[in-house]
Amino acid sequence: MARGREWHELPLPLGLMSLKALREELRRENLLDTAGAGGEAQSHHAAAELPPYRTYDGRNYDPRDAGMGRAGTRFDRNVALGLTRPEDEHGGLMSPSPREVSRALLARNGGFKPAPTLNMLAAAWIQFQNHGWFSHGDNTTDDPLEVPVADGDDWPQCPMTVRRTRHDPVPHDDPDRPPTYECTTTHWWDGSQIYGSDEARCRSLRTGEGGRLAVGDDGRLPDETRPGLSGVDLTGFSDNYWVGLSMLHTLFAKEHNAICDRIRSAHPTWDDERLFHTARLVNSAVMAKIHTVEWTPAVIGHRTSRAAMHLNWYGALPAKVRGRVRRHGTGEMVYGILGSPMEHHSAPFSMTEEFVTCYRLHPLIRDEYEISSHRTGEALGSVGFEPMQGLATRASVARWGWSDLFYSFGRLNPGDITLHNHPDGLRALRRVTGEFVDLGTVDVLRDRERGVPRYTAFREAMHRRPVGSFEELTGGDAGLAAELAEVYDGRLDRVDTMVGMYAEPRPPGFAFSDTAFRVFVLMASRRLKSDRFFTDDYRPEVYTAEGLEWVDRTGMREVLLRHHPELAPALAGAKNAFAPWTSVR
Repeated sequence: MARGREWHELPLPLGLMSLKALREELRRENLLDTAGAGGEAQSHHAAAELPPYRTYDGRNYDPRDAGMGRAGTRFDRNVALGLTRPEDEHGGLMSPSPREVSRALLARNGGFKPAPTLNMLAAAWIQFQNHGWFSHGDNTTDDPLEVPVADGDDWPQCPMTVRRTRHDPVPHDDPDRPPTYECTTTHWWDGSQIYGSDEARCRSLRTGEGGRLAVGDDGRLPDETRPGLSGVDLTGFSDNYWVGLSMLHTLFAKEHNAICDRIRSAHPTWDDERLFHTARLVNSAVMAKIHTVEWTPAVIGHRTSRAAMHLNWYGALPAKVRGRVRRHGTGEMVYGILGSPMEHHSAPFSMTEEFVTCYRLHPLIRDEYEISSHRTGEALGSVGFEPMQGLATRASVARWGWSDLFYSFGRLNPGDITLHNHPDGLRALRRVTGEFVDLGTVDVLRDRERGVPRYTAFREAMHRRPVGSFEELTGGDAGLAAELAEVYDGRLDRVDTMVGMYAEPRPPGFAFSDTAFRVFVLMASRRLKSDRFFTDDYRPEVYTAEGLEWVDRTGMREVLLRHHPELAPALAGAKNAFAPWTSVR
């Protein structure tokens, strides 16, 4: 912000300077390490070796801390640890009832509100990426939380029971400290949603030849082999699985295999293991690039934020010059983050609880999907969310086929990320575990349970000007302000963070809130800057020259057309693969 104006109100150069200053402030003040947060002794061990590949469980990335970012380490925080203590379970934690928040403010009771500048691949993509970044693991089945259910509510259970977040397996020495939670996936941008977060899982997905992942002659991943999960794909991480995830997991498994073939053609003597690890490096970088320079600009379409994401990846040098000029110094603005020195800033690298909060984007999901022919554009049928998710996923893919699914997802808009637009299918969802849940209720409750501050405190922690009224929060929308005031009993300080972010006015071109964007400003560049394989080891000696060339020449359009060339007519007029595609009719 400069002279009282927000970054998005400034001319482009000043806006970029404002975002750079904000990022530096966030790096100094909003990276809080939870190691030792329970009073226990901290222990960091230097890495015995730094292998030139991404390890199965995420260890040995950092020379001074072998365990940094590995699966089974804690989530950190983006707000002061003193703000992360959950409220009393029998008092503030259930005030107001998360179920009432879901019913009154989240339910899609005014009809579906589309996000017209995006397509459904954008919605599937962010869940696909989230599953490679974080997971709290399976929730505990004993002693569930009890959510009050109002008279007249049609929920079949009173009170509603919600399984608690799995406890941190490292006990606190001081029980009065705020709770901490373990991330069961790797924290790195390493494609672990495809490859898994441990060696046994990863090897179960591979053919053992040529570095390749198992993909059948029918172009599909194998069926899951674990008991009770037949119907979802055998892949690295398959929680909350549905057709949108199956499409992307399969697409990037095929991309991995195509990379293997290219690397093998240049290095015919390499064995399966070396080919696999090199292809994983390249595939992970392709996904990181797509997210940085395609998905994110599609979702936050302001010219300043688009330019900032371009600078993160490419730097300021023109494309014709980049490959010919050697990096001088450590600056990110001129050369981009890729190949710069690794740096963690004020805390060791990890994902954060607040980052998880800001990616609660369930309104993106539709309740109805019109499937159309990729050849003619003719409507083939309509299907709800329930028959496309969980154990029905593979049957739904078999029914419609890849080409028509990709074309249809490319044409359909997702939902707008706003209040009164949470999908009905997720507010009454039967999980593969047998649980019947309202994810709107769960979303609200999880933030409270895990000690994410309420909206006004969170907003100020993200260095935004405080709001003094419900109308100021909603940008002058008196009707919405009245709804919020009624649900929260007139107390602005009680508004939940997710609700406040859905309610606040957004910068031009943005699909989500400016408050959430603050966390992304910090964490999007951090995922690159802290990762040895995007910084010190982003070089041909590690990736191979062929691998770096693959990353440089590949975007989402190229991935789609490499494996589905039949989609070329629909993609011909699309400026961004995550924006609505061209109709073939």
